[in-house]
Amino acid sequence: MPATASSGRPAGAGTKSTSPKPATPLERTPAQARTPGPAPAAGLERGDRPNLITGVATTEATVPDSAMLTPAHQQLEERQLLPGEHLVDSGYPSAEPIIHAARVFGITLVSPLRLDNSAQARAGAGYDKAAFAFDFDARQATCPQGTASSTWTPCRQRHEEAIVVSWPATACLPCPARQLCTSSRRRQITIRPRELHEALASARSQQTSAQWKARYNARAGVEGTMRQATHVTGIRRARYLGLPKTQLEHTIAAAAINMIRMDAYWTGHPLDRTRSSHLARLDFTLTA
Repeated sequence: MPATASSGRPAGAGTKSTSPKPATPLERTPAQARTPGPAPAAGLERGDRPNLITGVATTEATVPDSAMLTPAHQQLEERQLLPGEHLVDSGYPSAEPIIHAARVFGITLVSPLRLDNSAQARAGAGYDKAAFAFDFDARQATCPQGTASSTWTPCRQRHEEAIVVSWPATACLPCPARQLCTSSRRRQITIRPRELHEALASARSQQTSAQWKARYNARAGVEGTMRQATHVTGIRRARYLGLPKTQLEHTIAAAAINMIRMDAYWTGHPLDRTRSSHLARLDFTLTA
């Protein structure tokens, strides 16, 4: 993940691009797995590697993380460190980055996408968007009751391409399942163009599975890296004025974190101490 001048977030860890590409930053190739090495630190199983920072990008505080996704991939590509998968947080929710990362860099972008926010989906009852069938070739959709849409209108909403699909009021008003579908005179659904719609539907269906959740758990180490960056090196607040000096500060901090993590890995010491709440620490103090 790119860094910002306000948060000082380090770039996400990647794995050197070899053939075949490791699927995650923690996965080792068979040759690497056979290489003898020191015992891993506590919390890491044998054969795992520590999460290291492979790139730093410093921007103005107003630049969102999502705007730095492609520059981060370009930086990793130039250094031949592109990962097979990139686990990012929910700040990258749209289909465009998923498609762009796969098409341009060959990276599978794994991110929890926002689910359907329609009233039916929020209530967990009724006909949400997933209950409808969309035929992009025929430019027509079919509702769960088998009624075909009456209009298919491409448009732009919030500077993005979209398609508004509507059903006739003559079919919706007398429909026996109308309460499960809509409270207005007719049902209307907005979808994205075909490639984006299919990418979103596929990603949303996968992220509810136990396999996807187990796969995404690998990101916990990245979150730990960001916490270590802010709590150990203190880069949440820039010490100097100007991006060049702040960039140097972030780079030094990233190098320091990598040395701390490699030392912990080589010596077998855990990276973090067991944390206790402020109230628990106060209780310990009073008891002593």
